[in-house]
Amino acid sequence: MDYKKPAEVAGAMIQAGIDKTRMSTTDMIVKGILSGAILGFGTTFALTATVQTSLPLIGAAIFPACFIIVVLLGYELVTGNFAVMSLSWFAGQISLKQLGKNWAIVYLANLAGGLLYAGLFWASLTQFGNVDGGALGKMISNIAVAKTTGYGQFGAAGMMTVFVKGILCNWMVTLGVVMAMTSSSTLGKILAAWLPIFIFFAQGFEHAVVNMFVIPAGIFMGAPVSVGQWWWLNQIPVTLGNIAGGVIFTALTLHLMHGKRRKEVPAATAGSSSRAEVATESAPALQ
Repeated sequence: MDYKKPAEVAGAMIQAGIDKTRMSTTDMIVKGILSGAILGFGTTFALTATVQTSLPLIGAAIFPACFIIVVLLGYELVTGNFAVMSLSWFAGQISLKQLGKNWAIVYLANLAGGLLYAGLFWASLTQFGNVDGGALGKMISNIAVAKTTGYGQFGAAGMMTVFVKGILCNWMVTLGVVMAMTSSSTLGKILAAWLPIFIFFAQGFEHAVVNMFVIPAGIFMGAPVSVGQWWWLNQIPVTLGNIAGGVIFTALTLHLMHGKRRKEVPAATAGSSSRAEVATESAPALQ
């Protein structure tokens, strides 16, 4: 049986966080750019299926393909790192400075990847602005509006709504990271990670990295949304919600449930002299 118990997964996640502190800045940037672009691919894949079938649930069912690619290739996705790095910090294995460095670099790299794919997709769909992009372009434009001024029209209630949707989204996304680590087989990882990602996407929750693609892409398609509205009405509150969802509902709960069950071993990082309980089994540096 290739199933890993939750306590084993918690230890493996801690080790993954430790491994991320040893990654070079160049590796983080390259892996982060690739993740941002791949989530853009997954988004357009899902929206294309929705346009073709008129069944949003079909799009939601196939969107997890992009997340699975990121997991299997060990790329860097900041929303997953909100939980992985936090769990390592709760265990005393990494410093707050190391956590912050990873989050900042990967966040900016994910943003660069999302913008890169948004520009390339706009060019391919509109023939560099010579056509309107059809039904898919219109859908992306409408999504950009709904995700920004659609919330903004409700004032503080709209901002709280987008924040809560960010929490709910990353609660599921980080569970996708956890679920992928419950199996040592490729097929097991694919099936386990697919479940929570399907749940988040099907319900229209807010994912910071997905929005790094879809809102700029909508602006490129002609959506009446400014860069300031993108950040103030969506990107910032969604990011804060994603942090809260990953840290509180995944990292903290795993720490509270399994933190006292791991064997104590010397800290593995040069930046920390503390001792913490970690699993003896090493894990790959998943997002």
